[in-house]
Amino acid sequence: MWHKETAQIFVPDQLSDREALHRTTHIAIAAHQDDIEIMAVDGILACFQQVDRWFTGVVVTNGSGSPRDNLYKDYTDAEMQRVRAKEQFKAAYLGEYSAQVLLDYSSAEVKDGQNMAPVEDLLLLFENAQPKYVYTHNLADKHPTHVAVAMRTIQALRKLPDDQKPEHVYGCEVWRSLEWMLDEDKVVFDTSSHENLQTSLVGVFDSQVAGGKRYDIATMGRRRANATYFASHDVDVSTGMAFAMELTPLVYDRDLDVMEYVQAFIARFAGDVRKMIASVE
Repeated sequence: MWHKETAQIFVPDQLSDREALHRTTHIAIAAHQDDIEIMAVDGILACFQQVDRWFTGVVVTNGSGSPRDNLYKDYTDAEMQRVRAKEQFKAAYLGEYSAQVLLDYSSAEVKDGQNMAPVEDLLLLFENAQPKYVYTHNLADKHPTHVAVAMRTIQALRKLPDDQKPEHVYGCEVWRSLEWMLDEDKVVFDTSSHENLQTSLVGVFDSQVAGGKRYDIATMGRRRANATYFASHDVDVSTGMAFAMELTPLVYDRDLDVMEYVQAFIARFAGDVRKMIASVE
């Protein structure tokens, strides 16, 4: 089914792979193990304990190059791949995902714009799942593999006929907050509910947390900070927020230039800064 013989799919409730993909309504396409739980919490929460909404996670790379320390400091890349896959499957079980897919590409393969294999795998997934909502990385992320995964996701979605395309495609926060975007440009997700589940989902990735990166604390802290700093003259309306960049227009308009689309968000931000300074000079 996939280009990589080492690719895997895990279905927590043991439904068939085909049925698990077919029932999917929300899907996250992420670069690394644990990115899903950091960036796509809106989809996870929307589907948790629901009978008519199902979340599927997709990790594109094998995660072999992750930093490691403590218990994991002497692990080889191959050993880390096995650990991270196991952790991702634990998160899928805990979050009651419909399915968890690991495509198992190297970062170099995904960043190679001439390599169409990741795009073809993603296209196959979208054709089988036909989700209403897609979560991926935002195009202003500072991690090159994250941006590459977002690009491959857009390329795959553009190949679908319009009647099979999702209602929304969101570019989410991981390696760069989207707090800088104008409020009217942000997609805002309320993440107030199930804070215990949110913390547990990120905490499952012990190889990262105990291995030297406190993603559990940082992720929950960012969501709380987003909620408090969202409006300067209003009281907090939630205890957690996550932000995203709307990418849907890029999927429906193949002629829309990706670079120009992202630069427009940056230009509006720059214009707002200039206007603010000019107003008090």
